[in-house]
Amino acid sequence: MNNTLNTLRPRSRALILGLGLAALSLAHADSGRMLPRDMPAAYTAECASCHTAYPPGMLPARSWQRIMTGLDKHYGTDASLDSATVKQLGSWLQANAGTYKRVAEEPPQDRITRSAWFERKHREIEPAVWKHASVKSAANCAACHTGADKGDYDDDNLKFPAGLDARYRRAWND
Repeated sequence: MNNTLNTLRPRSRALILGLGLAALSLAHADSGRMLPRDMPAAYTAECASCHTAYPPGMLPARSWQRIMTGLDKHYGTDASLDSATVKQLGSWLQANAGTYKRVAEEPPQDRITRSAWFERKHREIEPAVWKHASVKSAANCAACHTGADKGDYDDDNLKFPAGLDARYRRAWND
């Protein structure tokens, strides 16, 4: 095989190598990791101190823009930050916002849990599950997704929430 690659024109070799690298990138994307590697420390310190550090790709840029300009009334809480941190995080969120088909639509109230893709993905979860003490709400991704803190939402890494009645297990076995 190596001889075959050597007999190709440099342009053809570059194309084949580029396609190989693209395939590796796609394989990485399928691994479930959604948090960019360049996540600012302020994102973990400020945002993830209260809730899951949601991957920016879960919302479109306009949603992140509205969220960052409304931190004084962030879903019923004052999450105000100094202007330098708002600028840093806002720029990072904009640069890494979702641009693919499933997040093109801005969800109601800019809530990830109200987006069409989230509701479709979680359609078999009974409403009682979201209210259970070990889950608390649909926004508590880590209750079921063991790698949520790392941006890994792969269905192969789900756990059944502690203390939840076994009759709800059906949604975890699909």
